[in-house]
Amino acid sequence: MADETALVAQLATGDRAAFDCVYRKHNASMLRMCEGMIRNRATSEEIVQDTWIAVLKGIGGFEGRSSLAGWIFAILVNKARSRVQRDGRMISFDGEGEDDGLAAAFDGRGRWKDMPDLWETLTPDRIIEGRNIMVHVLAAIDALPTAQRSVLILRGQQDLEPAEVCSILNITEGNMRVLLHRARLSVRKSLDTLLAGKRL
Repeated sequence: MADETALVAQLATGDRAAFDCVYRKHNASMLRMCEGMIRNRATSEEIVQDTWIAVLKGIGGFEGRSSLAGWIFAILVNKARSRVQRDGRMISFDGEGEDDGLAAAFDGRGRWKDMPDLWETLTPDRIIEGRNIMVHVLAAIDALPTAQRSVLILRGQQDLEPAEVCSILNITEGNMRVLLHRARLSVRKSLDTLLAGKRL
């Protein structure tokens, strides 16, 4: 927390290195999340740029009631929602239905009960052959429905606390857990499919 307080203070003074650090850490996830809501790359880039401008203008008023990342992503989601409303569309972060037995795939802390086989077969040979697993993971994330993609990015990639994710997306914690589990299962299925193809 002390590090974040110092980082916020540096941003407030216009420290270029501090901004570069925050930008590198969050920009790709911001763009990925925004594209999931907007479904247009150019518009998403514009919204992300507007978000950074708002962050720089408003950093002096940041009160630390959330994490810096939570505050940045809340600004992003609000700007994306405003654009969608302006265009006469709608974004919903609500999940559908109940857990659908998703708990069977995870332990009480949200970790895999059984790791995907892909993790066990990742060898130096596969890396040398150019099979970049992250490319497949990012493609699987990009293919997720908006709500699942948003929760996975905020909770799984940005490591925001559940309460922050729920506040940013205006959803319940139960809904967030279901969306996160579904997103993780979808990514796992994509990787399992990739692995099955490699075995053929």
